[in-house]
Amino acid sequence: MKNKEYAIIDVETTGGKASRCRITEIGIVIFDGEKVIETYETLLNPETYIPAGITELTGITMDMVKDAPKFHEVARRIVELTENRIFVAHNARFDYDFVKEEFRRLGYTFTRKQLCTVRLTRKTYPGLRSYSLGNLVKHFGIRLDNHHRALADATATTELLKFCLSGPDSAEQVAALVNRGISETKLPRNMNLAQLEKLPEDCGVYYFHDDTGRVIYVGKSKNIRSRVAQHFNDRTGKGKLIARQVADITFELTGSELVALLHESEEIKRLQPSINRAQRRTNFAYAITSKLNEEGYRCFDIVRNTAQVRKEEEVISEFPTLSRAKGRLNFVRKNLELCGILTKQQTGKICFYYHLKQCRGACHGVESPAEYNLRAEAARLHLRDVFDYDFLLFDRGRTHDEEAVILVQEGKYRGFTFVNRDTAHDLESILEDINYLESHPDSARIIQRFVSEKGGRLVDLATGKRKSLV
Repeated sequence: MKNKEYAIIDVETTGGKASRCRITEIGIVIFDGEKVIETYETLLNPETYIPAGITELTGITMDMVKDAPKFHEVARRIVELTENRIFVAHNARFDYDFVKEEFRRLGYTFTRKQLCTVRLTRKTYPGLRSYSLGNLVKHFGIRLDNHHRALADATATTELLKFCLSGPDSAEQVAALVNRGISETKLPRNMNLAQLEKLPEDCGVYYFHDDTGRVIYVGKSKNIRSRVAQHFNDRTGKGKLIARQVADITFELTGSELVALLHESEEIKRLQPSINRAQRRTNFAYAITSKLNEEGYRCFDIVRNTAQVRKEEEVISEFPTLSRAKGRLNFVRKNLELCGILTKQQTGKICFYYHLKQCRGACHGVESPAEYNLRAEAARLHLRDVFDYDFLLFDRGRTHDEEAVILVQEGKYRGFTFVNRDTAHDLESILEDINYLESHPDSARIIQRFVSEKGGRLVDLATGKRKSLV
């Protein structure tokens, strides 16, 4: 391993999420595979509050960092120390994401080859009870006097790396991890590892082209380079088909994972790539409708999705196949203990699910309409793929100074744009900049699922105020 140099890095931070938290200390050890060439450490002023729990863990206080340099003051030195070297850390994704995000705030794209000593140690010394740094230093007898301080942890990680590099297969193991398990032989014949390394490690949509330039596959990822590498490592039929046909890769950065999901869905429908299957349908032939029956119970039905139905009925959601619609409605029925007859899961007057104690007896008059409709309304909200008001949803942009904005209008997803954070309050200008798109039921479900899982900043267009989606 004498031909490689490593920058072994550890950071201490104000919390666990790189997009919200900041670095308070960084330690770097430059290692040539045999000896340490140089070390670097500095506290950093995070320009934000250090929580008490973090201070208790690291010993780093607000008083210690108040006169420390800010990240932009040491950024050039970090670039110099890590350039043309492999970025090494114990749980490398954590440290790498924090360093990368600090550079992102400065408008600079930081990208380095990475090596994680957690993964390397698992390969080199399989079967250990724990691969935390604290337990590994005990196992190997490595000295670590000041755990959870940056240079101390980076130095211990360097000693751990020495153990891993001493094995007979270390060169192959390191190469496999640094190159994400890809060898030149696994790449499509028209591509090489250098091309893969040029792909961004950022969120967006990527396109695989064949040798005629035609798009054969569209995908999205929070880390385009890593996801493409997974494709080339895939030995399934789909993976082999991609490797056999792809001749070029292009991409569009979105910053926002939600925009990437929406843009991927739209691009698959627009381009109809031969390898994509799931999202190519643009025809939604079936709909779930809702209405109150004569007794006042809210009922659901699955019908053919015609213009007349959409005009006369309350259409809750649309589906490309009957089986998808049935599966979705049955899932809601089961989880909310709705009646099989009132959800058209069966015919007749006696509900089969009542005898299984999966229905509370609306069909037998045991449960009143008022009681039943509380759960039926929850089902309606869960099933719907339209929205009850117009709003803008703000999310992460492609740079630190930018935000992505998604528009929902007249109950449907309409499109997105990117705005400078300083002008994100100008709703009129945002609406003028929106790239308006054809709406599909898939898009609304993507937005609902994303917001329910990850939240988001919504602004009601009628009032200009923040609002909850549900």
